[in-house]
Amino acid sequence: MTEIRPVPVDQADAHALLEEYFALRASIFPGGTYRTTFPDPTVFVEPAGMFVVLYDGEEPVGCGGIRRVADGPAGTRYEVKHLFVCDAGRGRGWGRMLLADLETRAAGFGANEVVLDTHHTLEAAGGLYARSGYEQIEAYNDNTNATRWYRKALGAQHPPAAH
Repeated sequence: MTEIRPVPVDQADAHALLEEYFALRASIFPGGTYRTTFPDPTVFVEPAGMFVVLYDGEEPVGCGGIRRVADGPAGTRYEVKHLFVCDAGRGRGWGRMLLADLETRAAGFGANEVVLDTHHTLEAAGGLYARSGYEQIEAYNDNTNATRWYRKALGAQHPPAAH
């Protein structure tokens, strides 16, 4: 059974998933210039944000977070950060499950839209965002690891489904 649980971003399972994510990104990043920055735990504390871990049984297999950022043209804006599913979990729909959960949580915090940044070499991620209703926008931050920026307007949301 899969389950998404809110956890502190510095909790052991979350930290281990982030270490795996950052190591993977650094190993394939063009030019070897990936900048690893572990997130400040305070930005993922309700209602400013939240971090979640996806469990398959008791095994942590994915993670992601949302955090409040400066308002955009649509009003209250949250950013999706560190969306990651480990290699063994890919192709099971877990990335979409995590993304939908984070969008619902952002809407619950009053977000009118969510934004995210990514790198053009992450083709699977770009495909997920396109299939999930994200549109490409101009840069809203100065993240040196990003080459593409996206947004999604949030409409009526429903509570996350039990997984």
